[in-house]
Formats: sequence, C-alpha cells, structure tokens
Amino acid sequence: MTEQRKSALAIASNWTWCIPLVPLSVAIAIYFGELQTSTFLFINRYTQLLPDLFWTWLTFIGNGWGIYALCFPLLLLAPRLLGAGLLASLIGGAISQIIKPLLDLPRPAGVLALEDFYRIGEPLLHKAMPSGHTLTAFAVVSGIYFASDRDKRSSLWWIFIIAGFSGISRNALGAHWLTDVLAGCAIGLWSGMLGAILAGLIPEKQMAPNQIGPRLLALGGVATIYVLLTQILDSELNQSLQYACVALISITLALFIKAQKPKAI
Repeated sequence: MTEQRKSALAIASNWTWCIPLVPLSVAIAIYFGELQTSTFLFINRYTQLLPDLFWTWLTFIGNGWGIYALCFPLLLLAPRLLGAGLLASLIGGAISQIIKPLLDLPRPAGVLALEDFYRIGEPLLHKAMPSGHTLTAFAVVSGIYFASDRDKRSSLWWIFIIAGFSGISRNALGAHWLTDVLAGCAIGLWSGMLGAILAGLIPEKQMAPNQIGPRLLALGGVATIYVLLTQILDSELNQSLQYACVALISITLALFIKAQKPKAI
C-alpha cells in the first residue's frame, strides 16, 4: 500500500473528523443567537468593495462543473486526487439533496426586502441550508487535501482559503446566509474526508492512464466541455472563465489521449 493510500485511510481514526464541528458550532450560535440577518448584511455590504466579477468567479469554484474543470489537469498529474475530489462532491451533493428540502429554510430574498441587500441574478427564495456551492468547494478541496501524501499537505493549505472565499461569495451575491455557508463548509469537509478514504481504496495499478478509472474521469471532462459551452453557470460574468476552462480541459484531454499510446521500446 502506497504512502498516499495509507494517509487517506488513516483519516478514519483521526481527530480531524472533529474539525468540521467548529464551523457547524458557529453556525448554530449565529442562528439561535439571532445574528443571522446582521451577519449577512454586514458581509453583503462590505464585500461590495470588490468588483462583481471577483465574486462571480469565486462562486464558479463552488459550481460542480466549474471546480471539476479547474481541477481537471489532475487527470495527468494525480488522477487519484481528481477521483477523490469527484467522489467527495458526489457524497456532498447527495447529502445536500436530502437536507435542503428537509429543512426548507428561506434564503435572504425570502425574508428581507430586495432593496435591503445587494444581489446578482434572480432572487432565490428557498432551500437555503446548506450552501451547495460552499459544500462542493470544501468537499473537493478537502478530498484532494486528504488524499494527498502527508508530507505534501502542508503546501496545500491555500486551497481551503480559496474554498472559504467561494463560500463568502454566496453572501456577497445575496444568495445565502452566513449560517448556510458555515454548514456547507462543515458538511463539505466531512464529505471530502470520505471521498479521500474511498479514493484510497482504489489499487494503484487502476490509476494508470490506460485504465478504466482515469478514462471515466476523462469522459467527465468531455461532459464538462459540453455544459460549459451550452450553459451559463451562475452568472453571465463567468462566460469568459467558462471558455478558458474549455481550453484547459481540451489541452488536458489531448495530452491524456497521447498518454494512451504505448511507448516505443
């Protein structure tokens, strides 16, 4: 068993599982402390100091198609990490689909007057908790982080900062309360740990470019290109970023196809 797989499987008995309780506890304190509206309005107001493009690009990271596109070069560099991120996002997505309709909590636009806060796009009214974009961002980055070798994790701390800003973008764009973001962060972290464990169970030989696993991940890239070219994800401001991601996936696929050819002896 490789060191990478050992590191992922070791999570099962690690205190790291308790870390997501921190943002979850803060979310509970804000909700029952009746600070929901004030925290949202504070963040929503002061994030306007930065341009809309900044926040829409960050929210793109929390879109499942968007983050898969941005992480797609891992198909060549570290396919197990890409698989861990994908598995984590699928786990988190399934949990979100259960919790959102079960709680069916109102979003800011369903409680506050629309003129009282800043938003981009059509007002979203229902199924607030958890924030799906935040959940996806944290699920993927934590899946990648915990599926990595232990000695390489110290250089990956910054990906959680990006996921955090992706979550804040949901407040900035008027789509979610801070409590939704914190809950999404917690569930995303747990989902990422589970995704890393599952990815760690895949035999090393199955991670070769000519094996079924990486090829399925490559097909996911083809599907992502189709979505990026035919849909607008979250905001029209993301159109140029979507085209850039299409180019990134296309280059990666070309190199991946080249890697399928057997090397000359």
